[in-house]
Amino acid sequence: MIRLSSAEEFRVERELTPFGMDVRTGLTRIGQKALPPKYLYDDMGSALFEAITRLPEYGLYRAERRLLETHAPDIALRTRAKTVVELGSGSASKTGTVLEPLLRQGPIAYFSVELSSAALAMSQRELGALPGLDVHGIEAEYLDGLARATRRRAERGALLVLFLGSSIGNFGLGESANFLRAVRDTLKPGDFLLLGADLRKPAARLITAYADPLGVTAAFNLNLLVRMNRELGTNFELGHFRHSAIYDETSHDVEMHLRSLCAQTITFPAPASLSVFLREGETIHTESSHKYTFSELAELTGGAGFEGAGQWLDAEWGFLSTLYRAA
Repeated sequence: MIRLSSAEEFRVERELTPFGMDVRTGLTRIGQKALPPKYLYDDMGSALFEAITRLPEYGLYRAERRLLETHAPDIALRTRAKTVVELGSGSASKTGTVLEPLLRQGPIAYFSVELSSAALAMSQRELGALPGLDVHGIEAEYLDGLARATRRRAERGALLVLFLGSSIGNFGLGESANFLRAVRDTLKPGDFLLLGADLRKPAARLITAYADPLGVTAAFNLNLLVRMNRELGTNFELGHFRHSAIYDETSHDVEMHLRSLCAQTITFPAPASLSVFLREGETIHTESSHKYTFSELAELTGGAGFEGAGQWLDAEWGFLSTLYRAA
């Protein structure tokens, strides 16, 4: 690895984008190399993830959709929300199910928070025709987008945050606790959070969901290398890597990795000015998806300042949708 002086390090940090800084930090860490999963979701990554949700092996999407289609009228009656903020909306293909019964109670302000401009455009197309819905796209990270949306909330009525698809599982347990506390601190007492969470199930079933035979999840993961080549000028060769999904029986996380098929050196031009050596078989950890128990989820949300306001289980897949009230 190229060593820089303190002055050169300061210049590099000043000139690099946040993406470049996070990549530089993640690939030079001691031990397991890792990159934040949020960077999987550029425009191409968002489109590939939408394809993943349609795969027969990825049962959690259909499980959550079944729950929302059945219980959205109940959610509307319990919340009577006038403002809805969705964190990581993607194409918002399930969101209309939640919004339609709320719209029967009156107009709704809807804020989609996404890092991908393409995903924001998809959500606008998906929801823009709903009568009485005022759609706003916010291109930002979750907490920044939530804070911006709450400043523009409707003057009356509760605010409902949607965090669907078990996205909470992409955080480590400590990170998820901090994240939920930050969400709670942004809300007013009496606001709501609708949280999707995938439950523990046999490892073989989970692995198939994250390593589908068609290779769509592999393309989603490998696209991160394409993004680094495009935006950072790196020299990743896609044929020298393979997507890998493993289930950790101790942490109950499904982990996605990019495995190096040979010994190779990856170079980053200025301003990163970096060379990273990868051994044959060494991996870059790109995403984790934690699988919960009922008690674990209750402890996590209760500690963050939420109280249960409704809970629904899809027993076919093992997926939980829970409505929480900000205490």
